[in-house]
Amino acid sequence: MPITHLTDLTDQLTTLLAAGVEQQIFPGAAWAVGSLEHSAMGAAGRLTPDPASAAMRADTLFDIASLTKIIGVWSLAGWLVHRQRLHLDDRLADLLPGTAGYALGPITIFQLLTHTAGLPLRARLRASYGEVYDDIVRGVLREPLEGVPGQAVTYTDRAALILGWVIERLLGMPLDQALDEYIVRPLGMAATRFGPLPPPLAHLAAPTEYCDAAGAHLCGTVHDFSTRLLGGVCGISGLFSNVPDLQRFLRAMLAAASGQQGGVFDAGWVRDSLRVQTGTLSPSRGLFWHPAAGTAPQDDIWCHLGFTGTAMWLSPRRGRYAVLLTNKLYYTREFDRINDIRRDFMRCAFGV
Repeated sequence: MPITHLTDLTDQLTTLLAAGVEQQIFPGAAWAVGSLEHSAMGAAGRLTPDPASAAMRADTLFDIASLTKIIGVWSLAGWLVHRQRLHLDDRLADLLPGTAGYALGPITIFQLLTHTAGLPLRARLRASYGEVYDDIVRGVLREPLEGVPGQAVTYTDRAALILGWVIERLLGMPLDQALDEYIVRPLGMAATRFGPLPPPLAHLAAPTEYCDAAGAHLCGTVHDFSTRLLGGVCGISGLFSNVPDLQRFLRAMLAAASGQQGGVFDAGWVRDSLRVQTGTLSPSRGLFWHPAAGTAPQDDIWCHLGFTGTAMWLSPRRGRYAVLLTNKLYYTREFDRINDIRRDFMRCAFGV
């Protein structure tokens, strides 16, 4: 990615995201595009629509929503698989005693990672199981399936929730501690942590949706109610991060994909994750990653999206990554306009 191309790219992305602010798709955004050798980053808009609020910065903290599934669950699952402490054909009945004898018992790690387990679609934790943590865990692990395992690809928050509990059991520590020890600190991701954020950091974070109970927009507290019900730490969501940290993560993945050894990620795990693992089923899935909207698997642009308006993409063949963080949830839960922006951002960043 030549420097001259990065200059042109920066201008294009700046114009695109400035339009998103003007059209009130999001109050602000931060972004980066790069390779192992070069990168560009920037920001647009403000923390809120108030002209007096602070300008968005490249290092602004965001509630990254479902990107937690990649940073906090996919990465640790890969760490365990590489060390042969977890296998893709392992059954939940052999990993989580609470699943033995229930419908979830025969489900495999592979089926969770490819969203082919036939799980219920959404967490719906309080409505289904109450507010006591142990009751929630017991209820999720004993819930009947809604589909036949291996027969359909259906995205569900529960896959990451359950994988998070598997990781905690295998490592003997809470998910936030495991992530900090094995991924975050080795990669130097100093800003990445589960919420709620302490007050000094919360005031610097991008606010998300309005909370009736709080009488304000959430800021430094995760938007997802199920995650808050579980104390803020789980596989569904809950992580706060910024563009520089996510660049470190994606660069480490690119390095592994290119065969560089000695990093956090195993090359085989990254390569297996960024190729179709679901055969002829549609939509195609890798391991928690999926082809970017508007692309085919052979285009080799893989992505994961977050409910708050976040996204990250990776293409080993192109040797390039991209990350876009927005707080579109400040305005709305609708997705049409933010998905248009994410699609245009991806096309611009990868030249497709």
